[in-house]
Amino acid sequence: MNNDFRDLYQEEILEHSNHPRNFRTIEGASVSTEGLNALCGDQMTLDVQFDGDVIQDIAFRGIGCAISKASSSLMTTAVKGKTKAEALTLFEQVHTMLTVGPSADVHPEDLGKLAVLSGLWEYPMRIKCATLGWYTLRDALESPPQEGKR
Repeated sequence: MNNDFRDLYQEEILEHSNHPRNFRTIEGASVSTEGLNALCGDQMTLDVQFDGDVIQDIAFRGIGCAISKASSSLMTTAVKGKTKAEALTLFEQVHTMLTVGPSADVHPEDLGKLAVLSGLWEYPMRIKCATLGWYTLRDALESPPQEGKR
């Protein structure tokens, strides 16, 4: 990771960790799912409000490290307004970027602000932190709506 990118990475991670976007509860969410990283104790609840097949609103809450919180913040911003299929595709792209690294078919520059997560593949112990929100999102997208919810 070059120094300019490392500086941007640190700046974005700190910004999203200190001021996470969509860090709240959605009352009456279509789906709420729980995520846990047993290795470090990070835990989160993800609320998703669907309008048909589109993510109308998404929010998370819980406790976690800076990377977990920042990745979830970036994720919620990136998937809001996307269809379930588009969000699942984005999950696959980010997962590949984080686990395979630069040799992957995924080009970080095509992922907008999510590219700041690309350097994490060099730190295997942090990948679970960065993917916690993403796996919780995948669970939410694959879950049936809660009773009485859309």
